[in-house]
Amino acid sequence: MSAQTLCELLEAGDPEAAALVCPDGQVMSHAQLRAEVKRLSGQLRTLGVGPGDRIAVVLPNGAEMAIAFLAAASAGCAAPLNPRYREGEFRFYMKDLRTRVLLTAPGHSPEARSAAGDAVVADLAGSPGNLHLETNGAASPGPGPGEPAPAAPAPDDAALVLHTSGTTSRPKIVPIRHRSLALSAANIAESLRLSPNDRSLNVMPLFHIHGLLAGLLAPLSVGGSVAASTGFDAFSFFKQLAEFRPTYYTAVPTMHQMIISRSERHRSEARSARLRFVRSSSASLPGPVMSRLSDIFDAPVIEAYGMTEATHQMCSNPLPPAPAKARSVGLPTGIDLAVLDERGRPLPAGERGEVCIRGATVIDGYENNPGANEAAFTGCWFRTGDEGRIDEDGYLFLTGRLKEQINRGGEKISPLEVDEALLGHASVDEAVTFAMPHDKLGEEVAAAVVLAAGAVITERELKDRLSASIAAFKVPRKIVFLESLPKGPTGKLQRIGLAERLGLTPR
Repeated sequence: MSAQTLCELLEAGDPEAAALVCPDGQVMSHAQLRAEVKRLSGQLRTLGVGPGDRIAVVLPNGAEMAIAFLAAASAGCAAPLNPRYREGEFRFYMKDLRTRVLLTAPGHSPEARSAAGDAVVADLAGSPGNLHLETNGAASPGPGPGEPAPAAPAPDDAALVLHTSGTTSRPKIVPIRHRSLALSAANIAESLRLSPNDRSLNVMPLFHIHGLLAGLLAPLSVGGSVAASTGFDAFSFFKQLAEFRPTYYTAVPTMHQMIISRSERHRSEARSARLRFVRSSSASLPGPVMSRLSDIFDAPVIEAYGMTEATHQMCSNPLPPAPAKARSVGLPTGIDLAVLDERGRPLPAGERGEVCIRGATVIDGYENNPGANEAAFTGCWFRTGDEGRIDEDGYLFLTGRLKEQINRGGEKISPLEVDEALLGHASVDEAVTFAMPHDKLGEEVAAAVVLAAGAVITERELKDRLSASIAAFKVPRKIVFLESLPKGPTGKLQRIGLAERLGLTPR
């Protein structure tokens, strides 16, 4: 019987086989990982955490972050947050989630601590294999002798919550159930033909659905192992290949392009790594990048299509000998997929429409957001907001975007959130944030503003002020000052196509 919870997923591995390889070379077996997660989840329960209670996890990437996520999801509901957030962003997300516990590391993230409010702050101290929680300087014990073990999570309990950027509203809460995480990990493992012999080099952040599923849970679900790097670093990537001996890595196109830029001096290391495949997801992979990667590593490059609301992967190109079609994101994996017209009717092969999905890994709905749910679903179909077509063989080709969300190299950014940050400054009277093309990231953040009467401020000064209120990756790379903002017939600000109208696209 397939796993229905993360606790069951972790039972897949041979107890003595490697599960987690740490940056310092320490190797945790599957038995050790299971024991560590069980002990830490028990300690979290002593803080009053139960199924569904939100545990914000703010830690740097690495083995500790991987273990913390697994323990938080096994005790309550993990809410991993980007450590680069500013205090105001942490405050919004933790309040929105009704956070019970902030799980971080000693001396780490003073911004998150200041924003924690009434949440218990628990520090994850020690090293993998000997981690423990400290609250207010005191260690938090696990269950004592004779005390009942923490209740096991149920398949329908939420294991993970993430925010997804809105376009015309505040970021939406995406609750993902245990059964969906377990099934999505299994679907990814099946599409990539993962086995206990596989090891991922996880360079993706573990506050992102891509890293959590394809980098961490998929290999663990088949008894494989994970090299838990401290994050992506193009300068040490080839050294990591030699140290960790992974069979694959998964990343966003921006990372792949940075690897390519350093590949000439590391050609021998790339070939000697003998990767079984390279995987790309979270943004469109340009054809030339795919060809260069395949040549550098002498391995197939698998492009996949995913989103948070589908528990990551929706489609994937198959491994050889099955055909992988250029510019396609592949075949559906474990879900139903259709291209629908404006009235919600399926379109025949070759015709463009909105890509819609349904299945066991697709969320039932956003949390406490009936308006967003009404807009997101057409009958039983979830609307992705992407435009595409399906060919006669069932391969999906994405042809455009129907939504205004900005995809900056895999980082999804709400234009409205940046609008609000701009409008928070007295010098700005009107603002509209939009996507502009970027050769490496795919899309970059840009904004057009109308200054208040008599206001004088430079683009650099406005960017510096924004940096104090929003994370660096959300700050517009380009700010254009206009006399008035372009609006549609109904008075709505026009984001889509604005980069072209303002001359911010390549010629």
